[in-house]
Amino acid sequence: MTQTLTKPALRIGPYDVDPPVVLAPMAGITNVAFRQLCQEYGAGIYVCEMITARAVVERHPGTMHMMTFGEHEKPRSMQLYGVDPKTMAEAVRIIVGEGLADHIDSNFGCPVAKVTRKGGGAALPFKRRLFGQIVAASVKAAESAGVPFTVKFRVGIDDDHHTFLDAGRIAEAEGAAAVSLHARTAAQRYSGQADWTKIAALKDAVTTIPVLGNGDIFTADDALRMMAQTGCDGVVVGRGCLGRPWLFGELEAAFAGRPQPTPPTLGEVARVLRRHTELLVQHDGHDKAMRDIRKHMAWYFMGFPVGSELRRGFAMVSSMAQLDDLIAQLDHDAPFPEAATGPRGRQGSPGKVTLPHGWLDNPDDDLVPEAEDMHSGG
Repeated sequence: MTQTLTKPALRIGPYDVDPPVVLAPMAGITNVAFRQLCQEYGAGIYVCEMITARAVVERHPGTMHMMTFGEHEKPRSMQLYGVDPKTMAEAVRIIVGEGLADHIDSNFGCPVAKVTRKGGGAALPFKRRLFGQIVAASVKAAESAGVPFTVKFRVGIDDDHHTFLDAGRIAEAEGAAAVSLHARTAAQRYSGQADWTKIAALKDAVTTIPVLGNGDIFTADDALRMMAQTGCDGVVVGRGCLGRPWLFGELEAAFAGRPQPTPPTLGEVARVLRRHTELLVQHDGHDKAMRDIRKHMAWYFMGFPVGSELRRGFAMVSSMAQLDDLIAQLDHDAPFPEAATGPRGRQGSPGKVTLPHGWLDNPDDDLVPEAEDMHSGG
């Protein structure tokens, strides 16, 4: 039974976000094809894969291709990653000056070792002054074009180094249009449960801009529960939509107080999968698209009665004709399995966060760490 929730509409800069739902940027996932597919089910903000600020400044061809948006995508939303206020500001100036995006988010939540070992991602908010300088410089660069700049971060590095309350207050003070909290530490990665009480604490601390919650939203009811329990202004959905782009239609119905759509049969899921593949071909060409769609197969078929041989075929698919042949072998009438609404995607196990030498010695040190790799997408 879906709950109902009455709350003022989410507004980020000049944009009304109704329903108050944001697709989290995910490396190798939230390209223009997947975003378009999701948007066909429901409104919201759909964020591009993470873009490295340095790659924008140096106009890396692969990054410029990733900064592609659909004809009807509005607002065009992009997430930037960087560790240097000057580089971030220059990247923002390029993006807004050339009209490449309508909304810029920033990544201070990535827990991946290759990012944190250079002081980036979830490691950076520990350096309060540097974090504030990056946000301030980016906001100033975006203001001239009226482009909202938002900030996403985690609870902290680990349970001994929580940074989210300081990060929220600093982002608010420096002019961010909204903040988002993934309610896990970097040490948790994607394991265990998100601690939604931290979202409530951030909402209490940050009072003049929207606070969005992220973590463990796998159903529409999860989104409504998070907002009811924490008071947050909107939700950010990541792994819950892997192989389930129709989740955004369920979210839109839930926030509008309408009955939930009937879950898709296996045949309907196969049609979505084929549509996803077609969109990838349009964006990246046949060969890259066929390689890219393979990683989505297990997510689409999660819980369905699909035999091991057929699953292997989907995981190695190399052409549209082969895909159609495999789809024809499925039991199209198989109902959607209840178990498939649970956790999906990478979870991993908790572990020590890799940091630069001496990183935790002084939180007020604003020395810019080693320049980030020029590698967008995560």
